[in-house]
Amino acid sequence: MTITGRAVALRGDDIDTDRIMPARFLRSVSFDGLEAHVFEDDRRAGAAAGASHPFDDPVRAGATVLLVNRNFGCGSSREHAPQALARWGVRAIVGESFAEIFFSNAVALGVPCVSVSPEAVRELMALVEGDPAAAISVDLEGLIVRGGDIEAAGAMPAAARSAFLAGTWDATALLTADFEAVRAAAARLPYIAGFPPY
Repeated sequence: MTITGRAVALRGDDIDTDRIMPARFLRSVSFDGLEAHVFEDDRRAGAAAGASHPFDDPVRAGATVLLVNRNFGCGSSREHAPQALARWGVRAIVGESFAEIFFSNAVALGVPCVSVSPEAVRELMALVEGDPAAAISVDLEGLIVRGGDIEAAGAMPAAARSAFLAGTWDATALLTADFEAVRAAAARLPYIAGFPPY
């Protein structure tokens, strides 16, 4: 499985889930429309200071790979953060490291998070900042990230990588694919079907 596309670089360590998706947007019953609010506070603060956030740069529209630094997605476990990124169009995230809960939430949505060295992140970010049309390729089978002349070894927990390669990352789809087996298993469970009388 390989994901290839243009990229957006988001510089900074310890970017937490509250920055990715501010708490006031967590009240929605569905995740529809969250992509419009991704990094909203950072974007507003940047605009007020006369700076442009990478997610406001029109040349980044349609980018499918997100490049990040260390400990991306730290903070609270809100699944709204990876939901918003996925709905914005992010199909893969490449960075130095990821917070564990964010990683799990992203994988559950089918968005792989691949770690590469800090040097590789710097080179990839410089490449896409200098050339917005540059394509980044994330090869999950070979665990290689490529862009221009850059080829970086990637890392990903074996279970998550195997799930992507086998197409089994979507646990809900796996359950609903054979729902009769789920019903049969539930019928055997005493706390669902009822405990026998004593």
